[in-house]
Amino acid sequence: MMLRRMDGARMWHVSDIISTVEFNYSGELLATGDKGGRVVIFQHEQESKNRPHLRGEYNVYSTFQSHEPEFDYLKSLEIEEKINKIRWLPQQNAAHFLLSTNDKTIKLWKISERDKRAEGYNLKDEDGRLRDPFRITSLRVPVLMPMDLMVEASPRRIFANAHTYHINSISVNSDHETYLSADDLRINLWHLEITDRSFNIVDIKPANMEELTEVITAAECHPHQCNVFVYSSSKGTIRLCDMRAAALCDRHSKFFEEPEDPSSRSFFSEIISSISDVKFSHSGRYMMTRDYLSVKVWDLNMENRPVETYQVHEYLRSKLCSLYENDCIFDKFECCWNGSDSAIMTGSYNNFFRMFDRNTRRDITLEASRESSKPRATLKPRKVSTGGKRKKDEISVDSLDFNKKILHTAWHPKDNVIAVAATNNLYIFQDKIN
Repeated sequence: MMLRRMDGARMWHVSDIISTVEFNYSGELLATGDKGGRVVIFQHEQESKNRPHLRGEYNVYSTFQSHEPEFDYLKSLEIEEKINKIRWLPQQNAAHFLLSTNDKTIKLWKISERDKRAEGYNLKDEDGRLRDPFRITSLRVPVLMPMDLMVEASPRRIFANAHTYHINSISVNSDHETYLSADDLRINLWHLEITDRSFNIVDIKPANMEELTEVITAAECHPHQCNVFVYSSSKGTIRLCDMRAAALCDRHSKFFEEPEDPSSRSFFSEIISSISDVKFSHSGRYMMTRDYLSVKVWDLNMENRPVETYQVHEYLRSKLCSLYENDCIFDKFECCWNGSDSAIMTGSYNNFFRMFDRNTRRDITLEASRESSKPRATLKPRKVSTGGKRKKDEISVDSLDFNKKILHTAWHPKDNVIAVAATNNLYIFQDKIN
């Protein structure tokens, strides 16, 4: 793999921490959201004949403030501006559209280009001042003149006041007209054209909140069947629902759960079994779930156990006590598929991320770091040693940095290009070019 780093700022603020990464449907654009409520969009540069090695270069295309901090006066609650998720809509015309959300409010943004401006107005001068009507003696036809390219981001819709709890997921449906949003206890279905109402399709809130035993952690629409969606829970279960069965999907169509091995049960079992991310494969045949220690691939036709299980950082099982004390055990790692569903990727600590080949069952650990971020640098596989004696190129499990964590990753929909967010840095990796 070859690497390029996008953001190399030495000084950074908490608001610069990247909180979501998402390629658009073509892979030409890559959007990141951060804790400061900003969205930065990178554009893939076209390959030039005199510099063919820059095939994977992504440069800043547009930056805009998506969300601002707010205050809920009824609940005396501050609402962070942090962007929780970004989802692109399929491109229908020259403009691009994306949904971005913080804890409470979802916004639909239009990103469009302007490289021409109208000149030769009748009622106003070129500097915009209105002309004296008595000085207008002839009619002019305005003409379009070229200008420097300007990328504009404008909010087209604001979907607010529908979630009591924090929004953790948004997912655009395959009908491209609706999308769902999920918080801890409810999932709502929205129409992209209608902002003042949504339909509540899942509600797991008990009558008495003291009886609450699980919360919704992630939700996603099926890539091809617009009536099907899944949501995962903090108990390590996944429910597949069909909106054709009932308006309120309080009864699932399928229930995916792996029975727990009683011999490995511990105080931390329930915490580490909580699912932090669920993603359908592009084919729609499989789905992938990420819990604290592993990634599992499920066949939608088999509910009792996953068809594949990949250990992400099993060496941390002996460290769960200290990870509980420093709150890292509650970190929410995401996962993603490559374009052909043959490989999967997810993050770990020490700025490590893991890739698993589903065909060969081979896996690799790579590191996103400043040292390896020089242009055209080759990434070396990393290994973590758990025993007493470690080899020269291994890193001891005791010297891992738990403050450096890769929670958000994205894979290009067609090419072997990946984006990895490491705190406030975005790294772009691509296959080596011969």
